[in-house]
Amino acid sequence: MEFETYFPIWNKLTAIQKQKISGSAVERTVKKGTMLHNGSMDCTGLLIVRHGQLRAYILSDAGREISLYRLFDLDICLFSASCILHSIQFEVIIEAEKETDLIVIPAEVYKGILEESAPAANFTNEIMASRFSEVMWLLEQILWKSFDRRLAGFLLEEAALEGTDSLKITHEIIGSHLGNPREVVTRMLRYFQSEGMVRLSRGTVEITDPEKLRRISNG
Repeated sequence: MEFETYFPIWNKLTAIQKQKISGSAVERTVKKGTMLHNGSMDCTGLLIVRHGQLRAYILSDAGREISLYRLFDLDICLFSASCILHSIQFEVIIEAEKETDLIVIPAEVYKGILEESAPAANFTNEIMASRFSEVMWLLEQILWKSFDRRLAGFLLEEAALEGTDSLKITHEIIGSHLGNPREVVTRMLRYFQSEGMVRLSRGTVEITDPEKLRRISNG
C-alpha cells in the first residue's frame, strides 16, 4: 500500500510509527449498501477511501435518517474511530453508497500514534474541523433554507456526481439524505414535474430543466 498517496502526514511520522500503520492496516472492498460503522456499537478504525463513495448520517429516535456528509476518493473517515475521540457525543453511521475500496487503520493503532505524534494530532484536528464545518453548513440549510431549494440543490449535486441528468434514485433515498419523509419528497417532486423541471418514473428522476432548478436552489 502506498500510504504517502493516501495519508498526507505519512512523511512526518517516524519509522516505527510508519511500521505500526503498515503492519496493521488492511485493504478492504465493500459493496454498495454495506454498513461500515454503527455509532457507538463498534469502533471500526480510521477509514481511508481509495476509490468509491461513503455516506455519514445520523438516525433519529423515530428512525428518520439525514445525511451529514459524503466521502470520496482519498477522503479520510475519522468518525468510524470515534471510540478514541472522547468529545464525540453523537452516533454517526457510515455506509457505502457505491462499491468502495478502503484502507482500514485499527483504532487502537491510530490512538497510540495520536498520543505520540504532534503532526498526527494536528491532522486529526483539521479533519474534525472540516467535518464540523460541513455539519454546521447542513444545519444552516435545514434551519434557513426552504425544502424546495434544498431538494433542487440536491438533485443538481447528484447529477454532477453521477455525470447524468437521469438519476436512478427513489423518493425514499432522497428523503434519507435530506431528513424528510418520503411523502414530502414525492409532493415536491410532483410539483417540480408540473413545472417542467423533472420527469418522474419508477425509481428514476430525470432532470429536464437544470437551469430552472438552479434558480430555485439559489433562491
